[in-house]
Amino acid sequence: MLPITYRTLVQADWVDYNGHLRDAYYLLICSFATDGLMDLIGLDEAGRGRTGHTLYTLECHLNFLAEVKLGVEVQVRTQLLGHDHKRLHIHHRIERCDDGQTVAESEQMLMNIDTAAGRSAAFDAHVAGRVVELGESQHGMPRSAYVGRTIGLPSA
Repeated sequence: MLPITYRTLVQADWVDYNGHLRDAYYLLICSFATDGLMDLIGLDEAGRGRTGHTLYTLECHLNFLAEVKLGVEVQVRTQLLGHDHKRLHIHHRIERCDDGQTVAESEQMLMNIDTAAGRSAAFDAHVAGRVVELGESQHGMPRSAYVGRTIGLPSA
């Protein structure tokens, strides 16, 4: 089972004139889930203070699959698809807590950043070890059909 990295109720100011979650807030929810992932791998507040490192999002692809109404509770499950010495390839799945319906999915590429240098850096040894452990715990799990998709119109 993939870890839950964020859980929230849909807030009133997140809902649009159509009565459902605005598109930008799906990404906000994913952003908070990335924070939850950072906690899992040792880049929580203490880890960021110790290492001087953080994660930046380099690329993001978001698929909207179902509308979500005011007050609905959602959670995010996060899968580590791949990693190297300074990057994480991840997938966030936002699902309703009441029935487990997937409402959105986001594939992202994250980069470890040395905040003092302002540039990418290899993960700290402790963080790298946690990344490897997370990857091993998810080894062999199926990938979503939404991973690796591109945007474009069919060729005529």
